[in-house]
Amino acid sequence: MHLKKLSLINYKNFDARNFEFDTKINCFVGKNGIGKTNILDAIYHLSFGKSYFNPVATQNIKHEQDFFVIDGEFEKNEREEKIICSLKRGNKKIIKRNGKPYERFSDHIGFLPLVIISPADRDLIVEGSDTRRKFIDGVISQSDKAYLQTLIKYNKVLLQRNSLLKYFAANRTFDVDTLEVYNEQLHTYGTDIFLKRKIFLEAFIPIFKEQYAAISGKSEEVSLHYDSRLLECDLSVLLKNTIEKDRALQYTSVGVHKDDLSFQIQGHPIKKFGSQGQQKSFLVALKLAQFNFIKKQAQTIPILLLDDIFDKLDENRVAHIVTLVDDANFGQIFISDTHAERTENVVKTIHQSYKIFKL
Repeated sequence: MHLKKLSLINYKNFDARNFEFDTKINCFVGKNGIGKTNILDAIYHLSFGKSYFNPVATQNIKHEQDFFVIDGEFEKNEREEKIICSLKRGNKKIIKRNGKPYERFSDHIGFLPLVIISPADRDLIVEGSDTRRKFIDGVISQSDKAYLQTLIKYNKVLLQRNSLLKYFAANRTFDVDTLEVYNEQLHTYGTDIFLKRKIFLEAFIPIFKEQYAAISGKSEEVSLHYDSRLLECDLSVLLKNTIEKDRALQYTSVGVHKDDLSFQIQGHPIKKFGSQGQQKSFLVALKLAQFNFIKKQAQTIPILLLDDIFDKLDENRVAHIVTLVDDANFGQIFISDTHAERTENVVKTIHQSYKIFKL
């Protein structure tokens, strides 16, 4: 699978730009703030129906414009696939595949597998559990449509249960039977999500450890741990046991929406005890493991986006990534960098065709 052409209208800082890509390596070079990352983000948008860097959809429309359009022509399984993502202020976003709009955006997820490695990935280490849950859910969802639908249903029921708890507090009333209806649904959907996350991590963690060892070249022990109260207790029991707590807090305090992924090095949290270099290696290993996992599950080689990677990693790590991508296991790659000469020197060492776009 590869992206052949990309057309942008009023997306972020672009009025209108058109690109034709190489099937292997494409590099965007230029000064900071010129829009290199925005092009990678537009490609991400075509895969996921949203921006990687800015969740507020309207903020991706160019200033003083009313709409944006991202138009991509892909080749997948020897078929042409045209994906258009557009948004007009005051309207809903539209994603079309070959001229036909999707009724549910979730139906598009996984159709164009993609992995991005970016300096923004540091949020996985420094931010709260929500960021790490989204990472797990994002990887599983690209190859498991049923998982994504279960997750959507779980979140809908969770909102309804939280609204009910607020209603009880506001009206000084309480109805255990009504709450039990939501508890049953949360238990059904939540248990399914928990089991799939558990199975996923059992397969994912060995791939991650292998990648980290290859990148760091060191013997330090890294690990990922799934933190979930469902490991010790059934969700229906947890919901019953915390009913008074939830009533006081006016929200649901237990469930898979509270799960986390613990990042450790030598048995300690990497956030506190890992050096900058170790943290960078950890994140790159995490994303390359994601790439390998999705490739195996989807049986399609994902597109790989490398944002500002040469600026943020030392030469050894870059050399390792370059060695990895000089391999039939990798497909189409998009790179952004501030130094044209540096980028060209790196891609020349890879025995693949390439194109450099100077912005």
